Amino acid sequence: MTTLYEIDAETIDGETKSLREFEGKTLLVVNVASKCGFTPQYAGLEALYRKYAGKGLVVLGFPCNQFGAQEPGPESEIASFCSTSYGVSFPMFAKIEVNGDKAHPLYKFLKHAAPGLLGSEAIKWNFTKFLIDRSGKVVKRYAPTDTPQSLEKDIEAAL
Repeated sequence: MTTLYEIDAETIDGETKSLREFEGKTLLVVNVASKCGFTPQYAGLEALYRKYAGKGLVVLGFPCNQFGAQEPGPESEIASFCSTSYGVSFPMFAKIEVNGDKAHPLYKFLKHAAPGLLGSEAIKWNFTKFLIDRSGKVVKRYAPTDTPQSLEKDIEAAL
């Protein structure tokens, strides 16, 4: 399997970005949605990013419409919503699929490295989170119900 840093992803602005740009950083990768019960977690994710960015944390948001069609709009609408509603300043990417045959290579990598409950690799819902250390190793997978604040100790340890 490929390494994390060999994967490219399209930004929310339509540019191709190599994840190699984040080498040496601690990453929190999250599949996000604007019309989900967990959407208020954007505030907590932004708070984590602002608190720990200077120490090397980068939050990466990947919009996904695979769960209850809770991210139906185009990237421009998603970017506007995130900025206006939650002041999101962490990197956001283009809408992707996280499950199925068209799952983004990043999510194939993450799910294989950190399976969920009972070994299932499937992402169950929006706001599933993956913590990745500075070497590109997946440290832990978190459920959508795990709040950003509840990850702080693990993030501090990974920094």
